[in-house]
Parts: sequence; C-alpha cells; structure tokens
Amino acid sequence: MKKKLVVLSGAGVSAESGFATFRDTGGLWEQYNVNDVASIEGWYRNRKLVLDFYNERRLQLRDASPNAAHLAIAALEKDYDVDVITQNVDNLHERAGSTRVLHLHGELTKVRPENGEYDLDGSEKEVIDIGYEKVVLGDLAPNGCQLRPHIVFFGEAVPKIEKAISLVQEADIMLIVGTSLQVYPAAGLYRYAKFETPVYIIDPASVPVSDPRIVHIKDVATKGMEKFIEMLGNS
Repeated sequence: MKKKLVVLSGAGVSAESGFATFRDTGGLWEQYNVNDVASIEGWYRNRKLVLDFYNERRLQLRDASPNAAHLAIAALEKDYDVDVITQNVDNLHERAGSTRVLHLHGELTKVRPENGEYDLDGSEKEVIDIGYEKVVLGDLAPNGCQLRPHIVFFGEAVPKIEKAISLVQEADIMLIVGTSLQVYPAAGLYRYAKFETPVYIIDPASVPVSDPRIVHIKDVATKGMEKFIEMLGNS
C-alpha cells in the first residue's frame, strides 16, 4: 500500500510560473487594497472593481504554465497516495497532472451566483466553469443572481477546511511548499498531522513555527522539490 502524502501549497509554488503572488515584495497587495478587491465588503461596495480584478488574474493565468515544482508534485503520485490542498486559486496543479486537488480558497476559472449555497461537505452549488472568460456586471447565474468569482473572500468562512483537516489527519508524510504560514486557518493545518508524521516545509524564508517534526528546506519551490524528493529516497 502506498504511503499517504499530503501537500499543502501556497503562492510560492506558482510564483515561479510568473503568476503574481499577493504578499511578497512586489506582490498584488502593493498594487491593490486587499479590502477593495478580495473582501466580501469590497464585493458589495464595488462589484465592478472586483470583477475587473479577477478578470485580469484569469487572463494572467491563461498565459502561465506549470513549473517544475507543480510537475514534481504531480509525479509523486507514481509512488505515493497524494492529496494536494492548495491555498492557490489557479489551476496549475491540475494542468501539471495532479489528480486530487482541494482548493481551500476557491478557483479562478469558476464563478457562482452571489447568493450561492454550500452542501454539507463544503462543496458549492451552482458553480460554473468559465475557463479564462471575462465576467461583467449583468452576467447572471441561472437563478437570476449576479455571478461572482468562485473565491473565498476575506470575511467569509472557508467551507472546505474540515475536509482539509481530515486529509492531514490521515497523512503519513506532509509537505508544505510555497506558503508563508501566515494565512489562517490553512496555516494551522499541519498541527492536525499525527505526532509521528514528518512535516517538510519548503520556503526560502524563515518559517514562523517551531515543531520538532518539521524539516525546513530553505529554498524556492522548484529547487526545494528536488531536495525533498532526494530526502524521500534516502528515508
């Protein structure tokens, strides 16, 4: 039986694909006010601004490609039972070949009615895949409501966090790559791993956690994945 490997990925994985991160120096939050374009209050205050912002991100994603880190994570499925939990709203994990990807913060290529509801398992109803198309004011869902980005805005609950916790609890190995561990509740997921489960973190910066299980690979995602795979081979 294959060991279960759970990957938690963040913006640093996609940064090397040229997909702009939010928090890093030169990131999107230096160009935009987060409360204007990524909060539920911002949505109700100025829907057009929010739609325009995500239309731009969608076009940027269309022109991006998976990098070596995405491909390496997908390739792990050959030898491990892999689940990817991602904070990213892009589809680069899927395009690299990962077959089980749980998007904590939504998906950029999808929209839903602004009055959309959730099933008990955290999955959303009436989600529409639009690919890289634009959405503008007046574009309505089948129920007659304005379409909004299928994104978990600041100020909203993270409906799939319970599913993510369940996956981490089952992990034999956990890999955290490309995330600063500053965004909760995702940042606390590793704490749900079994005591004997090793936790590897790939990040070029210091990480704000202290846990004897953690092995910190201080590198960017692509180089760090090479080192991680080498460590797996030697373990």
